[in-house]
Parts: sequence; C-alpha cells; structure tokens
Amino acid sequence: MNTRPQIKLEYAKHAQQEVLLIRFPYNFSLKEKLKQTFPVLWSTQLRSWYVLKQDLDYNRFIQEIKVFADIDDSSLKLNTQAVYTAPLKRNYRYRNNIKLPNGYIELLQQKRYSENTIKTYSGYFKDFMHYFEGRDLSQIKLQEINDYILALIQSANISGSEQNQRINSIKFYYEKVLGREKQLINIERPRKEKALPDTLSKNEIRLILDNTANIKHKCMLELIYSAGLRRNEVLQMKLKDIDSERMLVKICGGKGRKDRYSLLSKSVLTHLKQYFIAYKPKYWLFEGLNGSQYSSSSITRVLKRSAMKAGIKKRVHLHMLRHSFATHLLEQGTNLRVIQNLLGHESIQTTEIYTHVSNLELTKVVNPIDEIIDNT
Repeated sequence: MNTRPQIKLEYAKHAQQEVLLIRFPYNFSLKEKLKQTFPVLWSTQLRSWYVLKQDLDYNRFIQEIKVFADIDDSSLKLNTQAVYTAPLKRNYRYRNNIKLPNGYIELLQQKRYSENTIKTYSGYFKDFMHYFEGRDLSQIKLQEINDYILALIQSANISGSEQNQRINSIKFYYEKVLGREKQLINIERPRKEKALPDTLSKNEIRLILDNTANIKHKCMLELIYSAGLRRNEVLQMKLKDIDSERMLVKICGGKGRKDRYSLLSKSVLTHLKQYFIAYKPKYWLFEGLNGSQYSSSSITRVLKRSAMKAGIKKRVHLHMLRHSFATHLLEQGTNLRVIQNLLGHESIQTTEIYTHVSNLELTKVVNPIDEIIDNT
C-alpha cells in the first residue's frame, strides 16, 4: 500500500495572477516542508496552497518534492517546459568533498567577514578548486583565471554581482592567504550594472500594511520601511535596540560591520507596544519558534502574501521597502546626506541612485505634448 503523500498540480488564475495550485489532503509534515522550501501561499478562496508562477523554478520544484511525495501533474498537459523556462539548479554536491586551503576560512574569520560572505566565498572558491582539480593552485596563471570566469559567464550566465563575488573569493586566496601583491591579480571586472532600484508608492505601502493582519508581521514590515532596514538587520534586531526615549532604532553590525541609528516612528512604536504585550519576546525583537531568530524565508512570505491580498501586480520583494523609504524621504525634501546616514551607505554616490527614482523633479517638467494637444 502506498503511504506517500499525494500532490496534484494545477494551473489557475488567482487575484489576476498566474499561479500553480498544490493540492493535497491535509498533511502537517508536507505543509511545513513546502513552506520551508518554497514561497507558497494559502488561498482560502481556492482552498489550496499555491505559488506564483513568476516565483517558481519548476524543475527544482519537481526534483525536491518528488523525494517525499507522489506528484500528479497530468492536468498541466505537459506544457511545463513552455511555461517555466528557469534553468536547472546547478549541482554543487562536489563541494562537500573539497577541503579549502589552510588559512582560508580562518583568515576570513579573523578579518571579521560576515557569515554570509564566508559561506559565499568558501563555496565559490571550492568551485574554482574543482575546475582546476589536480593543479597546484599557486601555479595557475592569470589568463587561466580570466578564462575560468569567462567560461562561467558563457555557460552558466552568472550575474555581474556573482561574477564580482567569485573574483573576490579568488583574489582573497592569492592576495591574503598567499600574500601576493595586489597588482599580480588583475582579473577583468564586469561593467557596473546601472539598474534602478524597484520602489513602491506610499499608497502601495499603505495597502500592504492594511492587508497584514498579524501584529507581529505588521510591525516587521513597518519597521523595515520606516527605518530603511535590510532583511538581516531587522531579523538580528534585539529588544534593547529600540530606543523609545530618543525615538531611534539602533542597527548593530549592519553591512560592513558598521553600527548606525535610524528613525523610530511614533506610529510604529504604538504598534510595537501592542506586539510586546501580545507576544512577550525575550531576546530577539522578532522571535520565531521557541524563541529562536525569525527566519528570512518566513518574512519574505509575509510580504508576498500581503502584497497579493493588496492586489499589487508588480513583483514585490523586501528590499523594495528600504528603497521606497529612501525615495519617499528624498521626495519629501530630506537632505541626501541624512538619507545616506540613515541607510548606512559608505559613499554618497550609492545614495544618489535614488535621485533617478524620485519623481520630485520630474513632476515639475512640462511635457511638450500637453502644449501640442491643448493647441489642437
């Protein structure tokens, strides 16, 4: 007798968006596995779990789900390849069998790199070692390293950001671990991408918050927006970091290991007091199960669920709240230097990107077609 959970997949339209329904008889373990692994949401109207098609890597979904459940995708009419064009997830299992050179991890830790950076550099340098398996790393030539990066760009279509991180992981070994001069490692860098940050209007922010019923979830989203926080900054915030007397929020160990202060809104403080009474957190400002740190995947699901309920069509992600905070401050006439300090940017040039997003100056421009139409 087959005791494995049974999942039926169906395409549907929900809140004017294309979704993939994930139907199955109630199974707590299966539900938790889905929530931990994918950005799934529950629809009371459809009485089904679902995931937005734009957020889904279908190949990865099938590969991971079929390990613990049987899948019936007959209703999809074999159109998955036409609909889901996301590439297969790269297989990094070989990393488990590769030992990093002596001193690599230790030096990253001594230089106080963040845990995320250490994990990223370690993985990328293991890929480098795997590519040059059997070679003496100290004898690899600069042109070979450039060829390796080029091969990644061509075969894996890595982003400019990933390219930079992979280069940095390699440079760290040769310059810091081996102690070579910087000019000996001069790998070509990608052209800096000039993508403008995605933002939400004040009305869209209001709609998202209005559609966030849970007081803990509401406070998390409000604090991210009202203080311009990164995701990890709000997750790592402690009770003592809320300074209600000075109406400030302290961000400890932000990007670059730098502390800073940002704004504490009176409205958000009122909601935080309600949250404290209801949840009684002990250490972390926002706690998960058994007092643990709240998970990054959970807070992402919270925002996506609220944006879906609010009927917002654009793809919404957490960093948009931080971008929107900066843009709205600029539109209100806040000095750029003040915004720089609130966001914790090292360079004013980083903050200046918001001048290209703000509509402060654009609204003053008279569109020439208006004069043409008015005169016809």
